Amino acid sequence: MTISRLINRNVVAERGRTSMRLEPELWEALLEICEREGQDMSSLVRNVEQRGHQGGRTSAVRVFVLSYFRDASTETGHTNAGHGKLSLNRHIEPERNAA
Repeated sequence: MTISRLINRNVVAERGRTSMRLEPELWEALLEICEREGQDMSSLVRNVEQRGHQGGRTSAVRVFVLSYFRDASTETGHTNAGHGKLSLNRHIEPERNAA
């Protein structure tokens, strides 16, 4: 039997109090976005819902989180955030010394 990693939390959404089930990493990402944007979780979820998404609230939130961080992951976004340039060798594994 596989145990789900999803965490269930309550938020006040467009139509009142509801629950959402997300991975812990997505909850952490949402909290970071709330902090960056100066919003509480319920306000953020309501704003996401108002944008409209055909897949439902939880799907809309997942897509929003992905889009938020993808927007920051452009070279311009990284520059504006003070990040370094993307390494062209990022997918090459370091050589391992033979034992």
